[in-house]
Order: sequence, then C-alpha cells, then structure tokens
Amino acid sequence: MPSPTTMTRPTRAGWPAVVSLTLGIFTIVTSEILPIGLLTSIGADFGVSDGTAGLTMAMPGIVAAVAAPVVTVTTARLDRRLMLGVLMAVLAVADLLAAVAPAYGVMLVSRVLVGLVIGGFWSIGAGLTARLVPPRSVGAATTLIFSAVPLGSVLGVPAGTFIGHLAGWRAAFVVLGVMSLLVLAALLVLVPSLPAVRATRLDVLRGLLRERGVRVGLLATFLVVLAHFGTYTYVTPLLQQVTRVGPAAVSSFLLAYGVAGIAGNFLAGAVIARSLRTAFAGAGALIAAATLLLPVVGTAAVGALALLLVWGLAYGAVPVCSQTWFARTAPHAPEAATVVFTSSFQATFALGAFAGGVVVDAASVSAVMVCGGVVAAVMAVSLWTLGGRGHGTG
Repeated sequence: MPSPTTMTRPTRAGWPAVVSLTLGIFTIVTSEILPIGLLTSIGADFGVSDGTAGLTMAMPGIVAAVAAPVVTVTTARLDRRLMLGVLMAVLAVADLLAAVAPAYGVMLVSRVLVGLVIGGFWSIGAGLTARLVPPRSVGAATTLIFSAVPLGSVLGVPAGTFIGHLAGWRAAFVVLGVMSLLVLAALLVLVPSLPAVRATRLDVLRGLLRERGVRVGLLATFLVVLAHFGTYTYVTPLLQQVTRVGPAAVSSFLLAYGVAGIAGNFLAGAVIARSLRTAFAGAGALIAAATLLLPVVGTAAVGALALLLVWGLAYGAVPVCSQTWFARTAPHAPEAATVVFTSSFQATFALGAFAGGVVVDAASVSAVMVCGGVVAAVMAVSLWTLGGRGHGTG
C-alpha cells in the first residue's frame, strides 16, 4: 500500500484541480453575496424591508461559522474529494430551492444550506493547495483560489443582478444552481483522490486559539469583516437612495468594484511578501476612508464610483491577508488554520450584515456607512499596534 506521502505528492498535473477548486469557491461566493445586488427585489417579492431582507446575507454566515469546525472535524477521515463533491451538490439544491421559494421562510432555509456549504468547502478546499502543486507553486495556487472572492463580485454579482433585473431575481438563482452542477462534474473529473492524511481535531483548534498571533488575527478579521459587510450588504440601497442611480448603473458600479477587487487580490500577494501587517492594516484604512466618505462624496455618481474602486481594491486584499495571517501563525496545522479563518470570517460576515440591517432600519444607509468606516479605522490602528514585527515580513 502506498504511503500517505506517496499518495499526496504534489505534481504540476494538480493545476486543473486547483482551477476546479477556484471555480467551486467562485460559485459559492457568488451564491453567498448575490442578494446584495437583488436585495430590494427580494424584499419586495416577499413583502419585507431591506433590513429584514439582509438576513439572506446574515444567515449563511451564521451557519458557516458553526459548519466550518463541525464539518471539518466530523469528516476528518473521509476523502477530501468526496466531501467537496457532496458539498457542491448541496449548493445546487440550495440555489434551486431559493429559485422556487414560495415564502421568505423557505428562502432562509436555502440560505442555511448555502452556509453549510461555505463552512465545509472553504475549510477543506482552501488548504489543499500543498497537496496539488509543487511547494514553490503553493503561494500562486493560494492566490488563484482566493481570487475567486473578488471574481464573485466582478462577474458573479453584476451578472446575477443583470439577470435578476432582466428575468427576475429567481432566474439568477436558477443559473447558479446549474453552475453548481457543472462545477460538481469538474471536481469529480479533475480533482484526484485525496485520502485524509492528518485529521483535524478539536484540541488542535483549541490550541490555536491560545496563540497570540492567532488571537490578533481574529481581532483584525472580526473588525474589518464587520465593517465591510455591515456596509457593503446595503450598497445597492445607498446607490439608489443617495447617489440616485438606476438598476443598470448599479450593476455597472458593482462590476467596477469587482474589477478593483481582483486587482487588490493580486496586489496584496506582492505586498504581503514584504509586509503582511502593512497589507492588512492598509486594506482596513482604505475601507474606512471609502465608507466614511461615501455619504458625502457619493451623492455624485463620479464620487461614488471612485470610492467604490478604492473600496474594492482594499477589500480584495482582505481574504488573502487574513488567510495568510492564520497560515503563518499555524504552519503545523494548515487545515485547522483554514477552519479558524473560515469560521471567524463567516461569523463576522453574518454579524455585519445583521448589525447593518439594524442601523439601516433604525437610521439610514448613510448612517451605516459611517459606522462601518469607524470600525474599519479601529481595525487598522489595532492591527498596526498589536500585530508585532513577527508578521511584518515574508
């Protein structure tokens, strides 16, 4: 019988598998954040407010935060390809259920399933690059995988928003369901068998949380993701109510944001090689500047577009900065580090979307931008103060 090392020796033939993982995360990210571009339409269809409709964003994050450790630990000894395939099949069911949801409660059930997929797929898939490509290519493969996050914004959300305004928001979820099935086929064909090599246990996760670097990373991730999703979830109502642009312009603005996000993702890879702390804190500072200025400068279309470009550039760096931070603080437990990243990211995603909805319903979309900007500024200052020199260089 071949040894685990032999079974998992990385080769260049693993790049097609990396691409299929990237497509999987792209589909998941698009499914998760698609309601951003269709929030008003979804709320109107079910007769709920924009803040209540924001639960379609909050629900997946809540479930994903719990699913990340639970799914990873309970399936630790199963073939990772099998798990990725099962989770992608569940995503297809979730998207198609959203498309036919007769009531808002059913819509939220579909979002629970999306959260389950997010927690499991990210935790398992994002840590597999070392088993698929040679060591010198792991960094490039990781950057490619996380480029799926801004790609979900640059391609997925604008395309879904366009389809939604053209054929109804339900049609956008039908398209995503079909995409999920196509990605499932790609995973089964392109990803090799990946038997479990090192099981992730709860005591390993608890041990990571006792490390100072991990705790600092958790604080930074909490603050910047809270700021981002507390505001970006409601960027469509802001553009409609403050900037006063139509649905077609909203799609264009979100497309521009996504393009900037892709640039930010790859730019972050270069900056991280010099100083991870600078890249991470800088992203938080730029998000703070963009969201604080939007209620004032964003009253004009040109000003709103410029700030969305800055915002997209900054947020494109956040996932890869956060994941790299956790990976560097726990090189001995890569899958456990990815679980911590996924769980913290998604929990705060949900809290941000929920808290933002409370502020929107109680005050206004402009008020939520100001609140988010303050939180992002606190993140930048905290990380620069507490980050330490250990994460300053590659």
